[in-house]
Amino acid sequence: MNDDDRVTRRRVGDAEARTANRRWWDADADAYQAEHGDFLGDVDFVWCPEGLREADARLLGDVSGRRVLEVGCGAASCSRWLAAQGARPVAVDLSAGMLRHATQANTRSGVRVPLAQADALALPFADQSFDIACTAFGAVPFVEDSAALMGQVHRVLRPGGRWVFSVTHPMRWIFLDDPGEGGLTAVHSYFDTRPYVELDEHGRASYVEQHRTLGDRVRELVGAGFRLLDLVEPEWPEGHEGIWGQWSPLRGRLFPGTAIFVTEKPAD
Repeated sequence: MNDDDRVTRRRVGDAEARTANRRWWDADADAYQAEHGDFLGDVDFVWCPEGLREADARLLGDVSGRRVLEVGCGAASCSRWLAAQGARPVAVDLSAGMLRHATQANTRSGVRVPLAQADALALPFADQSFDIACTAFGAVPFVEDSAALMGQVHRVLRPGGRWVFSVTHPMRWIFLDDPGEGGLTAVHSYFDTRPYVELDEHGRASYVEQHRTLGDRVRELVGAGFRLLDLVEPEWPEGHEGIWGQWSPLRGRLFPGTAIFVTEKPAD
């Protein structure tokens, strides 16, 4: 199998996607942290490659004393920041490799947060046990049944609880995954929601990332019982010259790279 045959767009079931992405993130955890760890910090809440921080955006509202679930936490820098603000976070991730880095950062920073390995489609928590749920690019883009994920988060949130998550902006799927000029020409249909799939030498999925339109996301959220409060599309800040995968100053100054959905579970 040549390199061109190892990338495709095709439907992938939850079991195949779960296996592929767990293996991918376990294997890639060291490289990911080496490349992005300094940008993300040990005790910081960065929503996206544009560098928007929760300390400035305050999308979660008042977190002091609140029980917060971070879904798809990676190295859990966001949860440690929340703990430093007086919250009571719990951080979960599917990948043991990423949780290993979370454990190391707990020790290194001196800010220790509870960690658990868990599937976002089967959260191991009682109904209405959290005040807030959040994730910065975790879990949501990697599960086939993201509507079920929304349902799981709704289940564990208390009435009035807020659910905020960031994902790649859906319009980015129109373009090639290229931070340079090659990434400025639309080549894919926005309406093609087949996931991006990388295959191993045996033709099995080794990495799976899902695409949903903006309308898909809104319907998932409303269907789960959430109320959409805001959709934040961070602008590329002046002076930020970093490149993160497909994110770059060139593209970021022309069209959004991140969408942050701010929602709540109605209190009534």
